[in-house]
Amino acid sequence: MPERSSNTPKVDPQEILDGIQKWVEIETPTYEGDAVNILVDEVEESMKALGAKINRTPGRDGFGDILRTRTPWGGDGPGILVLSHLDTVHPIGSKEEYNPWRREGDSVYGPGIYDMKAGAYLAYYAYQHLVRMGKQTPLPVTFMYIPEEEIGSPTSRALIEEEAKKHKYVLVTEPAREGGKIVTGRKGVGRFEARTHGVAAHSGSRHQDGRSAIQEMARVILAIDGMTDYDRGVTTNVGIVKGGSGVNVISHECYVEIDLRVPTPELAAEYEAKILGLTAENPDVKLEITGGINRPPYQKDEGIQSLFEHAKELCAEIGFELEDMHTGGGSDGCFTAALGIPTLDGLGADGVGAHAQNEQIYFSSLEPRAKMWVRLLETLE
Repeated sequence: MPERSSNTPKVDPQEILDGIQKWVEIETPTYEGDAVNILVDEVEESMKALGAKINRTPGRDGFGDILRTRTPWGGDGPGILVLSHLDTVHPIGSKEEYNPWRREGDSVYGPGIYDMKAGAYLAYYAYQHLVRMGKQTPLPVTFMYIPEEEIGSPTSRALIEEEAKKHKYVLVTEPAREGGKIVTGRKGVGRFEARTHGVAAHSGSRHQDGRSAIQEMARVILAIDGMTDYDRGVTTNVGIVKGGSGVNVISHECYVEIDLRVPTPELAAEYEAKILGLTAENPDVKLEITGGINRPPYQKDEGIQSLFEHAKELCAEIGFELEDMHTGGGSDGCFTAALGIPTLDGLGADGVGAHAQNEQIYFSSLEPRAKMWVRLLETLE
């Protein structure tokens, strides 16, 4: 059984909500690095006020900075890594255009509130709460804030993996699922780009001279769609298609973006090879495919199961039943779980509408989730 706290956490859900609102109203679309850094500045100052040690890595390729903060206690030994991302999929102006901050009954709305500013703030609040109580956790805690998770963490993955290797546990503040379930497994994610290069010609007078890039890409799309295998848990999707220069022109170029989801490393390798191995049927059209697996599968192992059981016992003390699930979406937890580090994901607020125009959290989830965070930080050893 986990160690019982001598002080039952007394948290203020309205104070939590006020803090979440401040973070949500700083809009942070992934590709707007300067906008993301406004929130990075806010988080850095808040952490400094709590005595945290600060390490800020400048962003690159137009993305925001990577912020790492660490509790002033615990030394440099292995501890707990809390992973959050500050970017969202919503463009600047979303809070005015389609999802203004508001509370309607138990639902609280705002762009990025569910995925995942509420969860990121809950973890920060738990740290703040412990500082206010004059308590130190058995293990040092490092909070890491990622600026471009929504597109696969291309500039931060190496730092995430480097940091994770220094820790005993990883806790990820992604949103809860389906009524408060946390995540103990995710599919691996692959992203690919395919281009076909044909020969342009007038579609009326010289049709026979053309070699259609769109026609060849249509064959590629059908081949990729045909790789979906629900029995094996594999899905493929061509989500973006661009091609052609005019309705009366045989297309000389076509471009698509492909998403792959796979449950195991073996299937990841198999399907990556299948997609990259596609060839053009028409010898006069050139096909190029690039990309690969950008998030490895996150599979529940003994370490993750043990960590989940610990969290479940804590939540039973608090007064609610914690359940877990496997999901098809990727997160930075995929990187850490693949390294063999016990990782719990989906520890954020409950709600619905990730990436949607009605994104929302449930106010009623804030107090129990905050208590869960406090107890996790003060009992993991």
